[in-house]
Amino acid sequence: MTSSPPPEITVGCRVRLVALPDFVKTADPMPMLRPPTVLTLGAEGLVMERRSHNTWVIRFEDQSYLLSPSYLEVTESSQWSTS
Repeated sequence: MTSSPPPEITVGCRVRLVALPDFVKTADPMPMLRPPTVLTLGAEGLVMERRSHNTWVIRFEDQSYLLSPSYLEVTESSQWSTS
């Protein structure tokens, strides 16, 4: 039985938070460090853009944060629907 590789993170896909970092950084023009408690394990967000050092801007319900892909997994409904 061959397992397929996990889906790749791309702009526009939906992701789920699978681990909490020690701190999270907002994706604001003037980024701020926040405690990990501002996010909930299992929260889903939309990938907005890729930044340097393999960091992704993820838009959650309340705010956008910069996260490494090691904290994320692509959800089943991976492509954002505009309808």
